[in-house]
Amino acid sequence: MIRIKIIANTFIFTSLLLCFSPLGYSEQFVDQQTLMLYLPSVFVTLVLPYLLFTIYKLRRSRRQLCSSERRLKSTVEGSGDTLWDWNIKTGKVLRINDKYMMERNTIIDVPPNKALIHPNDITQVELLLKQHFAEQTAFFEASYRIKDSFDRWHWVLDRGKIIEKDTNLNPLRMTGTVRDITQLKSTEARLNLFAKCVESLTDALAIYDKNFKLVDLNPSFLSQFGGNRDNYLNKPFTLPGYEQSYIDDIKNTVRLTDHWQQEVKLRNSERKLLPIEISIDEIKNEHNQICNYVIVYSDLTERKKAESQLHNLSNRDRTTGLPNRNLFFTDLKKLAKQDSHHALLVFDLDNFKKINDSLGHQLGDSLLAKLAMRLSKLTREKDVFYRLGGDEFALVMSGTNDIHTITRMAKQFLAAIATPFKMAGHELVITSSLGIVLFPEDGNTPELLLKNADTAMYHAKKKGNSYLFFNDTMNRQAVKRLQIENLMRFGLKEDHFEVYYQPKMNIRTGKFTGMEALVRFITPKKGIISPGVFIPIAEETGQIIEIGEVVLHKACRDVKAWLDAGLFNGRVAVNLSAKQFSLPDLTTRIDVILQNHALPSYFLELEITEGTVMDDPQDAISIMRSLSARGIHLAMDDFGTGYSSLAYLKQFPLNTLKVDKAFIDDMQTERGRNMVDSIVTIAHNLDLHVVAEGVEQAEQIVILKELNCETMQGYYYSKPLSRAEFTEFLKKQQNQTALSLVQHA
Repeated sequence: MIRIKIIANTFIFTSLLLCFSPLGYSEQFVDQQTLMLYLPSVFVTLVLPYLLFTIYKLRRSRRQLCSSERRLKSTVEGSGDTLWDWNIKTGKVLRINDKYMMERNTIIDVPPNKALIHPNDITQVELLLKQHFAEQTAFFEASYRIKDSFDRWHWVLDRGKIIEKDTNLNPLRMTGTVRDITQLKSTEARLNLFAKCVESLTDALAIYDKNFKLVDLNPSFLSQFGGNRDNYLNKPFTLPGYEQSYIDDIKNTVRLTDHWQQEVKLRNSERKLLPIEISIDEIKNEHNQICNYVIVYSDLTERKKAESQLHNLSNRDRTTGLPNRNLFFTDLKKLAKQDSHHALLVFDLDNFKKINDSLGHQLGDSLLAKLAMRLSKLTREKDVFYRLGGDEFALVMSGTNDIHTITRMAKQFLAAIATPFKMAGHELVITSSLGIVLFPEDGNTPELLLKNADTAMYHAKKKGNSYLFFNDTMNRQAVKRLQIENLMRFGLKEDHFEVYYQPKMNIRTGKFTGMEALVRFITPKKGIISPGVFIPIAEETGQIIEIGEVVLHKACRDVKAWLDAGLFNGRVAVNLSAKQFSLPDLTTRIDVILQNHALPSYFLELEITEGTVMDDPQDAISIMRSLSARGIHLAMDDFGTGYSSLAYLKQFPLNTLKVDKAFIDDMQTERGRNMVDSIVTIAHNLDLHVVAEGVEQAEQIVILKELNCETMQGYYYSKPLSRAEFTEFLKKQQNQTALSLVQHA
């Protein structure tokens, strides 16, 4: 019996070994025939079925285990997680579904794959691992960055637990999973960023649920409106000071249009009423269902203040504080739409530039500010006073076209402007002229009204310190003036300005001594335009500077040609306008012109009007001395028509004094003759040569001879001649001189 049990147990043991053998049943390590030699056939018959049944059960269990492992592996692979099994004692780590190519089956540092963990995260991972080893945490759980095989960093969530310890409770084995949470981290960072943005918003923000019950708010909300957070949560949306019907309308609008925005007045934490812009937007979930409403409360106080400042900057004049040109047109357009009458008074200050130039722009600005204050006190309550720019102002008198009311205001303005201003030790006296238009009689647009008012003002200036109402005659004159201005602009471009020459003759000998260059404006369609028409306009527009340079160029060119031809050996006199005389680079310009034509300065004489030099005598003396030093002769034109001072006259470095035609025409009277006599005597006492202008009669020549006047020019001897005509005149003079020499010989 003992032998039978031994043999049976041997069979069972052998079968079990076969079953658990890594080679499986088909690869037996005990030869069955050899074993049968030791066993009687009867035992083989009894034990073999039992063994075969046991082997079948073991194989089925093994298949189930493999199937379970495959399902587990598929599940792990489908989840994207990495399973790891860490033999803590040996340091070996087994990983399933490892996409980070971490080190395998090697003895490594703690924590495993330390070399792949981001340096900034290692300390935290080590701490959490130690806490789990010390049984301070039920699980090890750490988020950190790990490097993949392409040297890219990924955020992972590593979770694990010790599952086996030795008899001394030292950890032997630990298993867990690693999950890639890079996208989650990115989403989390984005949400944190949005949360911080909401927290940092200076505007108050509140989030309501779909029923308009408050669920959250930001710190700015509490700073703006006061109170604490709990007092607001779960409360319905409301606007203190507004009726519930208004609130309901807002809700209905938002539900219909998805958005609502409007400015309201709300009290802040200090109970101060502020302009608040409320903006409401709905938020929908992934099913396109409304889940929340976001309401932003924007304090408009600073914006309103900035808008007001910007409005003042763009619509108010800084110097005077008056409404400016921009607001003038805006207001006038509004008035034009009203069915009512109003008047527009426009004026500027006479010779204000002199104050700026002599006393400085700062004092000039102060004068304008004081003037604005003075005149503003005279206006009616509904009138508006504007500064249009520079020294130009306008008054809009709304709701009236009464002539007496308007003229009374105009007279008050002129009187107030003429009242002296005491500033910086100076007593400044200024004058003005006003142009007046009526709406709608004189225009129905702001532009037309201003244009016609400027026209009236322009004509008022001719009278001086007066006012004028606009009429059709003024308008026709203004149109003609504009046409002349455009013609001159075109004429300068197309070289329509020519130089004519009027001879100067010695009264006693009758010989030719020189000539004056006179400008002529010859247009292709309108013919010759009188200098009396275009020169005043050119002076006002500044075009006289360019015209004057054209004349000087052509005169120097012609004189040089006549000199080279031996036809001429005297001087040409060229008029210098007031605007030319005031140019800071006048002497340089003249030098350049003389050099361009290779004309010696000896042959040039510049005629300057009495009024020009008396505008600023000291400055005039300096300029004249500079010109005289170059060898240029200087003549004072129109002497006696202005307000010359003999004290200054003797300081001017003049060579010639020209007697105006008005005095020559009046010589038939004793008083007129005495006036010319006085002028000639003064000139001779100052050692000046005298030229009489506008001589047209033989009787005038007789008187001028008696008064010892040396030279004359005028139609009595010759009208102004063109370049070609004057060339023939010079040849004739040359022939007469030659003939005279022959006769005397």
